[in-house]
Amino acid sequence: MSEMPSPSGSPRLHRGLGLPQATALNMLNMIGPGPFLTIPLILAAMGGPQAMLGWILGAGLAICDGMVWAELASAVPSSGGTFEYLKAAYLGTPLARLLPFLFIWQFILSGPLEIASGTIGFSQYLTYLVPLSAWQQKGLAAALTALAIALLYRKIEVVGRMIVALWAGVLLTVAVVVVCGLPHLGSGIAFDFPPQAFSFSRGFLLGLGSAMLIAMYDFLGYYGVCYIGDEVRAPSRTIPRSILIAVVTVAIIYLTMNVCIISVVPWREAMRSKFVVSLYMERLCGPLGGAIITVMICWTAFAGVFVLLLSYSRIPYAAARDGFFFSAFARLHPRGDFPHVSLLVLGAVAMGAGFFDLDAVISALLSTRILVQFIAQIGALGLLRRKAPQAFTFRMAWYPLPSLIALAGWIYIFATSGSTYILGGLASLAAGIVAYVAWSRFRSAASRP
Repeated sequence: MSEMPSPSGSPRLHRGLGLPQATALNMLNMIGPGPFLTIPLILAAMGGPQAMLGWILGAGLAICDGMVWAELASAVPSSGGTFEYLKAAYLGTPLARLLPFLFIWQFILSGPLEIASGTIGFSQYLTYLVPLSAWQQKGLAAALTALAIALLYRKIEVVGRMIVALWAGVLLTVAVVVVCGLPHLGSGIAFDFPPQAFSFSRGFLLGLGSAMLIAMYDFLGYYGVCYIGDEVRAPSRTIPRSILIAVVTVAIIYLTMNVCIISVVPWREAMRSKFVVSLYMERLCGPLGGAIITVMICWTAFAGVFVLLLSYSRIPYAAARDGFFFSAFARLHPRGDFPHVSLLVLGAVAMGAGFFDLDAVISALLSTRILVQFIAQIGALGLLRRKAPQAFTFRMAWYPLPSLIALAGWIYIFATSGSTYILGGLASLAAGIVAYVAWSRFRSAASRP
């Protein structure tokens, strides 16, 4: 697919990212601060190291869902990701405009929440080095978002070089955590299961669902490059490869890293810590080791914020470009050729989202995203395969089994997320439908002579 058409002389997006940059972007989206923040949360979800089962099942879900994204990206390799997939798949049906609208509707909330989780994580870990009040942490989170916006105010080729540099720092952080813990891997501390840890019950199923929700928050981002498809070289080949490489690599890294950590810090202590990885390195290398890894984790958290703002700012841009959202969001910066209005608006909302607690942010962003994005998107794949089979340059093995596994996994996570978040997700969906009806009537009235 060629670059997006534009009037002669007007700014347009440039295909400046290759496979290394695309893979780096996905891995930065995935790693970020997630695994360093959520180990206490996932241990608490199941009350012990059996919560690692949630990580394993989450990795399987991410791989299966990553195949769905890879297929869709190979057929519709343009900026916007899910928005473009829903629009193409449901074309000619009553859902053709409703589902893309609902995706943008929920994304305006869930995207900034995900970005804010990184700034919250940065502030939380920094308290290991510098005492900060709750309000100082929130102010720092807002300032970090502003810094990321300022750095993204440049051409995509420059941003691509920044991505690779940030990626190198993230990989170094993960490597230090894993290498230092490998001699202790598999110690009795890691597998100190509480009595009846694997007793099958309703409580076990609910806890496993909560653990998978947290694990999927950590895996989120394997599809980040799909949102900037218009800026990727040879997108039909590059995007699927970058997704699959990122998912498999990060799944292995996560599982190894988490077992290493609970092999050093007993899980009963780890589940109460706000900066468990700093504590882990302090046990292995002394206070200096704890301080160094804290700085590296802060680097990783900021890297995640940076690439999320980059990727997500392209979604309202794509919607506005195609007439599904306010036209101002389709504006490109006259010199940098990037969607600056979308970048500024999402950044501003993310600043506000940074004032909430981390566990609430994680649950809210997933409960609002699952129904329209992940579940509807799996349906979109089946429709597109029937409507335009020739468009796919990548096809998953054993179709439709991976997509059915992904569907079952997302339904299970949503159903076990808790009544507050289930109702919140359904309420957000209902409000989006009402807003869509009002928006449609306004557009219809405005088009009448």
